[in-house]
Order: sequence, then C-alpha cells, then structure tokens
Amino acid sequence: MFRQFPISRLTPPDWLVRNLQPKPAPIPWAAVARASIAMSLPLAIGLAVGQPAYGALAAIGSLTAVISDTADAYRMRILRIAIPQSFGAVGVTIGSLVYGHGWIAVAAVTTVALVSGMISSIGAVASVSGLLLLLDCVVGAGLPLPGQWWLAPLLMFGGGLLVLALALLAWPLRSGVPERDAVAASYRTVADLLAASGTAKYDDLRLAVTESFNKSYDLILARRAFHHGRSPELVRLLAQLNAVTPVVEAAPAAHQYGKRLPAEIPAAVRHLAEAVETGYSGPTGLHLPVPESETARAVDHALRHAADVVTGRAPDARTIDDRLGGPAALQVRAARAARNVVLSGASWRYGLRLALCIGIAQALVSTVPVARSYWVTLTVTFVMKPDFGSVFSRALLRALGTVAGLVVAAGVLAAVPVGWWDVAVMFVLAPLIPVFTPRGYGYQTAAVTPVILVVSDVLNHEGIALLAPRLVDSLIGCAIAIVAGYLLWPESWHTRVGDRLADAVADTAGYVEYAFGDDADSATRARMRRGLYRDLSVIRTEFQRALTEPPPSGRRAAAWMPLVVAVERIVDSTTAAGVRIRHGAARPSSGEVSQVTLQLRELSKGLRDTDVLFEVRTDLTGPSGSVLEPLRQEVAAARAITSPH
Repeated sequence: MFRQFPISRLTPPDWLVRNLQPKPAPIPWAAVARASIAMSLPLAIGLAVGQPAYGALAAIGSLTAVISDTADAYRMRILRIAIPQSFGAVGVTIGSLVYGHGWIAVAAVTTVALVSGMISSIGAVASVSGLLLLLDCVVGAGLPLPGQWWLAPLLMFGGGLLVLALALLAWPLRSGVPERDAVAASYRTVADLLAASGTAKYDDLRLAVTESFNKSYDLILARRAFHHGRSPELVRLLAQLNAVTPVVEAAPAAHQYGKRLPAEIPAAVRHLAEAVETGYSGPTGLHLPVPESETARAVDHALRHAADVVTGRAPDARTIDDRLGGPAALQVRAARAARNVVLSGASWRYGLRLALCIGIAQALVSTVPVARSYWVTLTVTFVMKPDFGSVFSRALLRALGTVAGLVVAAGVLAAVPVGWWDVAVMFVLAPLIPVFTPRGYGYQTAAVTPVILVVSDVLNHEGIALLAPRLVDSLIGCAIAIVAGYLLWPESWHTRVGDRLADAVADTAGYVEYAFGDDADSATRARMRRGLYRDLSVIRTEFQRALTEPPPSGRRAAAWMPLVVAVERIVDSTTAAGVRIRHGAARPSSGEVSQVTLQLRELSKGLRDTDVLFEVRTDLTGPSGSVLEPLRQEVAAARAITSPH
C-alpha cells in the first residue's frame, strides 16, 4: 500500500515558480541577425588569417555588445554599446597587466570591483559600463591573452564596434522611427486603457500606460540630449506625447463610474496613433459622441486637443514645454552623477559588497594552488548585480542556467572539431542570446554558456574537458555571492523598499495638497503625477524582485504589494477629482483636503517606523456628495491594508 502525500507538499514554493517562469517577449529578429553575424564573422576572419585566437578575442567583445544591445533608438544604441565597450577596454588592459601576479592581481581586481559597483548606481548605461569594466578585467586577469598588452583591448573593442556598426546600418533610412513608434505605442496603450474603463483590466493597463510613457519620454529626452538646439521633429513628438496626457488624466474619472466608454473614444485614440506613426497631418475626422457629463466633457476636450496637436493645428503644437523637463547639459549631468556616487551611502554599500565578493573569488583564483579558473570571479560578477534582480535569485538561476548550457556545450564540443566548424556553430548559437535574454536571467545564462565555452575552446583547445571544471567554478562563484554578497548583508525589507514606498506616499500627499490648491499650475500638476507614477513603477519592480526571494523577504513583499496598487489608485482618484472640478464639479473645502493629506502623511510615517503590518485609523468622513469621496475611500482602503488581519 503506497502512502499518499498531499499534493501541496509536492508543489514548489511560489518564489521558485516565479524565478523559473519565463517572461513573454517577442523575438527581436534584427538583434538575432546582428548576433549571428557579429559573433561568427570575427572567428571566420581569425581563421582566414591564421590567428584564431585573435578572432576569439574579437568575438568576446561582440558577445558583450550583443548582451548590451537592448536600446531602441539609434542614438541610445551608441550610448548603450560604445561607452560600455570603452570601459571594457580599460578593464581588460588592467587585468592583462596584473595577470599572474598573485596578490597584486587580487588587489587590482578588487579595486576595479569597488569602482564598478559604485558607478553602477548612476543609471542604466553606467550600470552596463561598470559590469563590462569588471567583467573584462576578470577575463584579462584570468587568461593569458595573445599579443602585446594593447592588442586584446583593441580586438575586443573592435568586436563591440562591429555590433554597433550593424545596429546603425538602417539609421539613414529609419532616423526618428523608433521615437515615433514609441509615441504611437503610448497612444495605443491609452486607447486600451480607455477601452478597459469600468472593467477589472483597468489596473493592469494603467501600469502598461506608465511603462509606455516612461519609455517614450526616455527615448525622446535622451535624443534631445544630443541636440544643442531644439529639433523640430523632437519638439513635435514631445508635444504629441504631452497632448495625450490630459486623456490619461481623464481616464480614471471615467473609470470611477464603472461603465464602459463608447467604442468611438478608444477608436479615436487608435486613429491618432496611426497619424503619429505615419506623420500624417491632414484632417483626423474624429467621430466622437456628444458629451453628457462632466467626465465625458473632459474626455472629449482632451481628445480634441490631442487631435489638434497631432495634426499640427494647435497653436502651441511646436512650442509646448517638456512635462518632465529637458535634459541638463552633459557636463552638468556628469558632475551631478559623480557627486552623487561619492556621497551616496547606497553606492558605497554596493561597491563594498561587490569588492568583498570579488576579492574572495580572485584570491581563490590567483593565490590558492587549486585548479580554479577565472569562471569563479566571472560568476560572481554576473550574479552580484542587484539592479538586474535579486542576488539570491540570480545565483540560483545562474547555477541552473549553467547546467543547461553545459549540456548543450557538451554535445557541441564532443561532436564538432575545432576550426571552421566553430564558425557554423557560432552562427547558430549566438542568435539564441537575444532570443532568451528577455525571458529571464536563467534562460540568458543557458544561451550564453555554450557560446563562451566554444570561444574558450578556440583559445585553449581543452574540448570537453572544459565542462566539469566550469560547472564547479560556477557553483563556487554562486556560493560566494550568496554567502558574502547576500547572507552577510541582511538588509531588511524596511531599508530596501519601505523607505522608498514611504517617500511615494508622502509625495502623494503633496500631490493631493497641490492639486486642489488655488494656484495649481496644470504643467506642474502633470509633472508631479508623472513623477509619482514613475516612482511607483520602480517600487513595483522592486517588490516583484523581492517576490522571487525565499522567506522572509518574499513573504513581506507579498504582504505589502497591495499597498503599492492602493497608492496608484489614490493618485488616480486625485487626478479624477481634479478633472471633474475643471469641468464643473464643486471644489472641496480646505478642511477636506487637509484631512486626506494628514492621513497619508501618518501612513508614510508608519511605513518608515516598521517593516511589518501595523494598526491604523481608517475613519475618513466628509460630505457624501463631495468630489473627494472616491479619494477618501481609496485612502481608507490603503490604510486598512496595513492593519494586521
């Protein structure tokens, strides 16, 4: 008689399922083609001139550029590829100069790790630059590179530039297209949001709108940073993006009624999206229903204004100001970033964490007489990127992805002889990197591992003997990252996310106070709302990363996640009330506004004081017919979430 176990005992924990579940993503066919050519061409050239090792070094540079090739706009690709490759060239130079020098190598690589960790806090480009600085330094310190000291950096930098050159081939024909596509996509997400008004899908689509607007503003403002003057094309795109903001502001007011909007309204927004995408400036021919309420009037007015801006008929269509502010001069931003890095406690903490882990790994590689390779330090480098995800989760996924990648590499190295067949293998394996990277870190590791091993085999000709040591090295690196980079730094949930969420609640109180003030400016109000949604989007991402960690972090994240949604609804309700007031509703009294802001500030203080649920008052009262009644209900709901059940 077999003993029956409850099914729940065989079910994997939720945090593990979240780690292993692939993220949906389309196949980036252009990136697939670039990866295939950029990784195989250097190997072919190296074999053709009788220097396969040189081709392998260039292929390593191409690999790091392929991983960095995630930007849409062409100017952003220059930043995301060329700048990190420059840092990588510096890193491999330092590493190759200290190769084989024992404790000198340990000190040099550890110092580079400290710098790498600190500059990673500046932004996305700096994060990738810091990664390549350390990554290539580890490669230089762990491998005997052929040629003079300057040759390896030159070859690896050239491999990265090959990816950039392939990425920029279509620039003359598609200049400005990614920016137009991004703005048109923002219009389409707004159309989907309006179509979901009054349904359960609204909250998810509101998040999609925020992410789409973040992407569009980032693309346009980043491109404007290259222009000393005002580009007419970019000014028009920015005006079109700003013009749809009142439509977004009217959406929560319509959603509060719990009824679907007429189909003509989202259809009109999709029609405007096509006009943005194609550059059409003729009559739009909008067919909108006659508005019969203050909310309907708000939607109608916002749509007609957006149509005028899209077609260039609005008097301010080419002069409207940036809702998030234009980018500062490059030297100003550089000085500000350097000051923030030096003075930031967070950048020092991460830099020291990374330096400790890298120092331990490099000491094992450089000084302990055990057959260990640079893969130990390489693994720590990849895993210790908390801005890319949870350190614990990345260590787990790194181990699992390496095992899967080694299975593929075993078949390749056992069946394919060294030589021209490596070019064909690389032509097939390299495209898997851009295909699997968006699906998760474990999937990226599984795709990158066989590619790195094939390139390594070109350099050292160890064949299948590479596999077992690489697996052991990866597991050791993961263990170092978990112990020295995770367990020894027990940052509580309160310090990692609680303060940021408390700041967002306090900023929401300030938004409520300003939105209903007598001298509220529409541009400032819109800027505050956009900033709040952006901050909440970042906080939501942090919570989602925490959900992939085992208890207690994952359990705390699950408990607090509804509060993030509640704060987003508070911002929505504030915006909706403001829209209704501007179209005929009675303005609330200052006492009503003060009561709401007081409750929000009390909630913010409670979040700073504890990282567990706490009891709060939820007694918000006021005139039942007030425009603030939905807002009071959302604030009460948010405060109720913090009360233990």
